[in-house]
Amino acid sequence: MLDAAQISRVIEMAWEDRTPFGAIEHSYGLSEANVIKLMRQQLKPSSFRLWRQRVTGRSTKHQAKRSFEIGRAYCKTQYKPR
Repeated sequence: MLDAAQISRVIEMAWEDRTPFGAIEHSYGLSEANVIKLMRQQLKPSSFRLWRQRVTGRSTKHQAKRSFEIGRAYCKTQYKPR
């Protein structure tokens, strides 16, 4: 079970283009299907539809589809002080 801060972070990671679902699974133990369920529960219907449109088929969200050039990037807001 995730607390409110963890849910917020998962949603933030799900919206980020360069954060693959594998990273969310590694950090929080949520598979891609579980992230989709969480997003469906936590977002308004219109926001969920926008997110699904954005994520569907996006190669950077799926590690198997990522090209070597994308690699990993450091996001200065990724490690926020708590």
